[in-house]
Amino acid sequence: MSIIRIKEDGDFKYVEEGEGSPLLLIHGLFGALSNWRSVINHFSDRYKIFIPLMPVYEKPSFEVEPSVEGLKNFIRAFVNYKKIENPILIGNSLGGHVSLKYTLSFPNQVRGLVLTGSSGLYESGMGSEFPRYKSYPFIKERVEYTFYSPQTATKELVDEVFGIVNDNYKALRVLRFARSAQKENLSKEVSGIKTPTLLVWGLNDNITPPHVAHEFNTLMPESTLRFIDHCGHAAMMEQPDKFNRILSTFLDKISH
Repeated sequence: MSIIRIKEDGDFKYVEEGEGSPLLLIHGLFGALSNWRSVINHFSDRYKIFIPLMPVYEKPSFEVEPSVEGLKNFIRAFVNYKKIENPILIGNSLGGHVSLKYTLSFPNQVRGLVLTGSSGLYESGMGSEFPRYKSYPFIKERVEYTFYSPQTATKELVDEVFGIVNDNYKALRVLRFARSAQKENLSKEVSGIKTPTLLVWGLNDNITPPHVAHEFNTLMPESTLRFIDHCGHAAMMEQPDKFNRILSTFLDKISH
C-alpha cells in the first residue's frame, strides 16, 4: 500500500502525484486525502493528480467562510496558486457539491466533472448528526452506515471521526459546513452545466440514495450515470476496481 505524501506549500496542504493532464480530487465532509488512494495508484502514471486538504476541520491561514461557497473559493485559490489549467474535477459527497459550485462559477475552466455520492440535491443529514453524539458506539455505527460493507469502516477511520466530533472547535466547523450543504440546493442551477459529467453511484448509498443520482442525471444534459452494486456512499473506497474502470472509460472518452 503506497504512502500518501502530503505537501505543505503557501497556505495549502495537498497531495500532488503523477504527470499529465490534471485531475483535481475533492474529498467530503468527513473525508481525507487517503480516501483517494486507489485513484492515485491507478491514474498517476497518466494524469497529474492534485488533492487539496479542504479547511473543514481547521481554520486555514486565510479566511474561508464556513459554507459550500467558501470551500469553492478555497479550491479556486488553490487552483490559482498551483496554476492548474482546465482540470477534471472529481468530487465525493460534499466534495461533489463544491465541484458543482466550481463548475457553475467557472464553466470554461473545467474539462470534465465526476460526481460520486454528491450532495447538492439531497443528503440524509449525516453531517449535522455526527457532532451531536459523542459516544464511540454511535460514531462507529454511523461511519459503518456510510458503507455497504461495515468492514470498510476500519477502526482507524472510526477513530479519526470520533476524534473530530470530540473536538469542540472541529465539531462546530463540521456542523456549519453540513448546514450550508443542506440549505444550498442546486436543482435549479445544475441544468446549466454543459461540462461532460460522469455520475458514479453506489446502489446501496444511504446518504445520497440512488434516486439522487437519477435526479442529477435527469437535470444535467451532459451527464452519464453508472451504478455500482454492493456499494455505499464512497465508491472509490469500497469498490475501487469498479470505480477506476468506470472512471477510466470516461477519462478516455473526454480526452479524445
